[in-house]
Amino acid sequence: MSENSRALKLAEANQKLANKRKGAKEKWGIVLDTSKCIDCKACTVACKMENYVPVGFYNYRIWVAEDTHYAKYPTVNRSFQPSQCQQCENPPCVHVCPTHASYKTADGVIMVDADKCILCKYCMTACPYDARYESHTTEAIDKCTFCYQRREEGKDPACVETCPPKVRVFGDLNDPNSEASRLLAENEYTVLKPEKGTRPKLKYIK
Repeated sequence: MSENSRALKLAEANQKLANKRKGAKEKWGIVLDTSKCIDCKACTVACKMENYVPVGFYNYRIWVAEDTHYAKYPTVNRSFQPSQCQQCENPPCVHVCPTHASYKTADGVIMVDADKCILCKYCMTACPYDARYESHTTEAIDKCTFCYQRREEGKDPACVETCPPKVRVFGDLNDPNSEASRLLAENEYTVLKPEKGTRPKLKYIK
């Protein structure tokens, strides 16, 4: 089976699973401790492998940005910030989609129904995080889905499972006993671009 066929079947399976989980009570999110990130790119490779993301610079669901700080010469401090779709509670991409191809599942994951997508790219323009790209595999806009296909087996997203220094913790933000919720209760954290009012479900520990 070709990569294109696998990607199309995966998109179809995720659509069916989202319909199956219409009564879900969870609210999935990821807590990230960027101080642990070593820019090994394991997360990006795992994402491409798991979700059949085609090779190419502009084909990505997750990425790691580098921030270099020049202190007193010759000291240079480097830090890394992993990012992806922020799975917003108030998602502008969903609000602007004219065909309702972009939608939010009952458990808070933003998805794209490839059959409804007309490639107008309104969602790409509306997203403050540049988290979407045009997939020539599915002929639709694509993005991170928290590896939704893994929900049925209770597995973490591939990026979370693969990360060697455990930068990411995935969990139900509605469950106060989940590891993700405990980390948020015990640490100060921030979100990306809070001024946009999107209420992201990716939380960054300060």
